[in-house]
Amino acid sequence: MRKAAALAAVAAVAAAAAIAVRQRLREARRWARVAAVLSDLQERCVAPAARLLQVSDAMDVEMRAGLASEDGSKLKMLVTYVDSLPSGDEKGLFYALDLGGTNFRVLRVQLGGKEQRVIKQESVGVSIPQHLMSRSSHELFDFIAAALAKFVASEGEDYHLPEGTQRELGFTFSFPVKQTSISSGTLIKWTKGFAIEEMVGKDIVAELNEAIKRQGLVMKVSTLVNDTVGTLAAGRYVDNDTMVAVILGTGTNAAYIEHGDAIPKWHAPLPKSGDMVINMEWGNFKSAHLPLTEFDQALDAESLNPGEQVYGVALDIQFMRS
Repeated sequence: MRKAAALAAVAAVAAAAAIAVRQRLREARRWARVAAVLSDLQERCVAPAARLLQVSDAMDVEMRAGLASEDGSKLKMLVTYVDSLPSGDEKGLFYALDLGGTNFRVLRVQLGGKEQRVIKQESVGVSIPQHLMSRSSHELFDFIAAALAKFVASEGEDYHLPEGTQRELGFTFSFPVKQTSISSGTLIKWTKGFAIEEMVGKDIVAELNEAIKRQGLVMKVSTLVNDTVGTLAAGRYVDNDTMVAVILGTGTNAAYIEHGDAIPKWHAPLPKSGDMVINMEWGNFKSAHLPLTEFDQALDAESLNPGEQVYGVALDIQFMRS
């Protein structure tokens, strides 16, 4: 009886081992197929140095064309009217509004110069209801201004506004804009799911200032930048050698400091600094040398503006997540 039980136990162990071996073989074959797929994808995604140099040269050509004339290139190469950046010496109370997608953020910061830098900082994020992204500019900016007014009302005693001055607002607007001054600019087109057509060609700062007035808030927009220029300014605040900023998020872009005499389309007097920050809007970049796969092409075909943001879609974090 004991021998039979022992034999049964051995048989059971052998059967279990056989099952385990079969499972491992199946898993090994499955992982081999996965490895083959990944290896094939890696080969198609590889970008040799020579290919990258071709992309770099193609972008350089487009950059020069964009600096030479309006609409002369796939790259907008927008003049930002920002001819100087933070040095770290700044002192006082500053407000900022960052509208870059389906959320916006309002922020206040007390700066104390090089010795104290950021004394105190507070911010709050707000989600934009989807229906406001395609309704009217009046409704969208009233919603934003109401959130801004609520945030200003919560300002504590730790923040100090110099006597005789009013609160000023830096406005980060991360959509293609043709700036006409440091504090004004007309919307070129919406991206990131917004579709308020009546706003195209209008001054976005004027729209926001009017909405702020309707809230009874004593504040005005003093500076208009996009998120990439804002990132460049933040980098320069902590490191005076910062020259370029790149955004990789819901969309991609770059901004850099250009010599004023290298911008033929700039017909006004050169700024005192001799430099000008350029907003490239490089999501529009397109070249036969870009190492695009069928996946990039499929994502572009399903995007809001097929064929118009090929480079942007290829680098867009939201598509990488999906």
